[in-house]
This record gives sequence, structure tokens and C-alpha cells, in this order.
Amino acid sequence: MTPARRPGGSSRRDFLRTSAAAAAGVSLWTVGGYSWSQARGQAPNDKIRFACFGVGGKGSSDTDDAGTFGEIVALCDIDENTLNEKASKFPNARKYYDYRTLLEELGDKIDAVTVSTPDHTHAVIAAAAMRMGKHAFVQKPLTWSIEEARYLRELAAEKKLATQMGNQGTAADGLRRGAEILKSGALGTVHTIHCWTNRPVWPQGMTRPQGEKPVPPHIHWNEFVGPAPMRPFNDGYHPFDWRGWLDYGTGALGDMACHTLNVAFMGLDLIDPISAEVVDTSGIVDNESFPVWSVIKLEFAARGDRAPLTLYWYDGGKNLPDSKKFPDELLYGKKRDDSGLLVIGDKGSFYSQNDYGSEYVLLPEENYKEYQAPEPFIPRCKGGHFREFVDGIEGKLTPMSNFDYAGKLTETVLLGVVALRAGAKIEWDAAAMKAKGNPSADAFIRRDYRKGFELRA
Repeated sequence: MTPARRPGGSSRRDFLRTSAAAAAGVSLWTVGGYSWSQARGQAPNDKIRFACFGVGGKGSSDTDDAGTFGEIVALCDIDENTLNEKASKFPNARKYYDYRTLLEELGDKIDAVTVSTPDHTHAVIAAAAMRMGKHAFVQKPLTWSIEEARYLRELAAEKKLATQMGNQGTAADGLRRGAEILKSGALGTVHTIHCWTNRPVWPQGMTRPQGEKPVPPHIHWNEFVGPAPMRPFNDGYHPFDWRGWLDYGTGALGDMACHTLNVAFMGLDLIDPISAEVVDTSGIVDNESFPVWSVIKLEFAARGDRAPLTLYWYDGGKNLPDSKKFPDELLYGKKRDDSGLLVIGDKGSFYSQNDYGSEYVLLPEENYKEYQAPEPFIPRCKGGHFREFVDGIEGKLTPMSNFDYAGKLTETVLLGVVALRAGAKIEWDAAAMKAKGNPSADAFIRRDYRKGFELRA
């Protein structure tokens, strides 16, 4: 195992290769009016060289995907057991437990990174790599805070990097078709959205563990905590239950809305809510963990042809405003799945019956028997979500969930988390990234970073 060393500022050099404009004829489709494409400045037969950060859980499949499309140069994980298990599949990859050391030592030997660590370390790892000119694939939610999402979005544009957030449903033909239907106005004027999930499936609503336990020899606790405030090691954080803690995760909303809300976000351009508030919740516990359940409301102003609308989010079993009334009157007798999305307009509704927005029905069905969907106008993904990222690196297209798109989606989602943590209605000034008249909310829009794990260089 390579020993961890804190890299000095002078070692953070820019290894960005000169890149050319995209090949002529590449068609780009955008949300929010932003698009770009670039080609890698290297020979077509060169393999893309990846460093993979977080190689267990979803990070295991992300690493395997990187290995399918390129060469794994380095693996990094704070858990040596996880690291060694994945290294057995990629024996030529160098092993690290500190992302800073990896980038310092191998920054000129990698082209792209995957970041599949806990939410609170997504941004610091990705930003450090992106400043060095590395293309970035980062798991959802893109970041732990709104400020981080904004920073990664701006950094990707500045460096002209290929980026992709790991909300894999974005690649599905069904989701892109659903977005086309929503964009085409099939529902008339959309006024209300209901989005719900069966998460959390991890502990929430608990107090901090009392006392301290010895750190197992295979765990690097300092690197796990990373930018968050240091706390004693104990059970209940690693490898999965970190999601429920305010310092490390983003709760059920952060975990799942980047999936379940995605088709509506794409189809209705749900950028920059004007307010967020908590309708009901079991409550944050001791300023430590997310609630067992929450109902959150976001308001959106009119935007272009879109009328003002209201979005309701439900998690932890509080899935519906009225569990008896909702299925009959709003779903027209359709079965309500544990997770789903319902978009309601004055002419009809769009009901997505899974987490990824690729399966849906227009309601009431009898009103849509003769409905003709529009001609496709959103490019389809060929080869899957990670393949699309690789195609972006190679200058063939712009990945759909690039950080401009994904950053805006993440900001929308995390505004609900800000309202939850602030305990008050948030009137949102997106341009200034401020809660109007509520300076106390600023602590939940951004964070103070522990020394050595800062977001910015």
C-alpha cells in the first residue's frame, strides 16, 4: 500500500492535454441552453487511462465499466479489504487509500477518473482531478452541497472536459422518449408533480453513537471523513450507512431524486426552484441524521412555455398526501408502486412506475388511445451510460448527464435538503446562490472544509 502524503499546492499542476473541436456533424441536445463537445488530443488507438476512486458497491461496477473501455491505472479506496478485492481483478493497477496521493503521483499518467465514494467526498476528489484536466464520471448525487454542484459545473465548462453523473437511467430510450412527450405538451399545462421513493433502506433518525471504537486496521478513517468534521470512529458509518448522516450523505432525497425525478427534470426543465419548504417530517435528530420520513415542496416559476408548478417529494413511507384518495383519483385505478413519479397537467397525467423514468403510462388511458408521440428529437444513447461518457472523452458527442445538466439537477434536488436542514421555507435566489432573508441557511448551502481536504485549490 502506498503511504498517504498530503500533496502540496505546487504539485497540483495542470496536465490538461490540448483538445480539438468535436468532429463535424455531431448533434448536441441541451437542457438549460448549454452544450459543448471536444476530442481527446491523442491517437485513436490509445486506451483511456482511468483512476477509480471508491471501488466497492456501485463503485465496483463503475470500475469494471472503466476497465471495459480503457485501462485501469490506479485504484483508490479507504477500505483496504475492498481495495485488495478489486485489485485482484486489475493486478496492474496501483493501489491507494488517499486520493490526494494518487493524483500527486499519477496525475500525468491518467486521462479520466470515476468517483463512486460517499457523497461528501464526491466534489473534493472530482474537483482535484478536473483541475488537472481529467475527464470525470461521478456517481449521483453529483455533490454533497449546492455550492459544490455549482463549482463542478463551472469547472467542467472552464476546462472543456467530458463529464457524466452516474444516474444511469438517463441513458434509457424510454426516459428520453418520456422527456420528449413531456416537452411536446401532451399533458397540456403542467401544474403539479408528485415524486416518491421507498428509501431510506438504511438507518436514519438516530443519534450519534456514544464513545469510540478502535479503527480496524484495514480502514483509513481520516481519509473516510475527508472534508467533514472529524469524529470518533464507530459502527454505523462504513460501508453503507453513511447515507443517513448529515455530514456524509444527502438522505433519501439526495440518493434517489436524481433518478426518480430525472425524466420530469429533462422534459420540463426543472431548473432553479424559487422556493423550498418542508410540509411534514419526523425531524432531523440532534443535528446528526436525516429524518425517518419527509414530505418536501418545491415551487417553480413560469419559464418559457412552462407555467408555474409545484413539486412534492415523499420519502420514508410518507408516500402520498392521502393514501386512500391518491390511487383512485390521481392514478385512475393504476397500482401505486413503492417508488414513482406522477406529472399532472390540465389535459392528463404522466405516471412513471419505476425509479428510472423509462416505464410510464399516460392517464386517463382512454384519452390517449389515439395519441401520437412526437418525432424523436433527443439523441438516443448507443451502448449505455458509461459508453456515452467514453464517447464524450473521444469527442463523438456530449454525454447527456454532463455536469451542466447534472449540476443543475443536483442543485434542484439539494435545495430540498437545505430546507429540511434549515427548518424554514427557503426563498431561493439561484443566481446569487442565497436563501433570501435567511442567512442561517448558508451553512447548508456550502460547508467549511477540514484542512487538507478543501474544495478549491
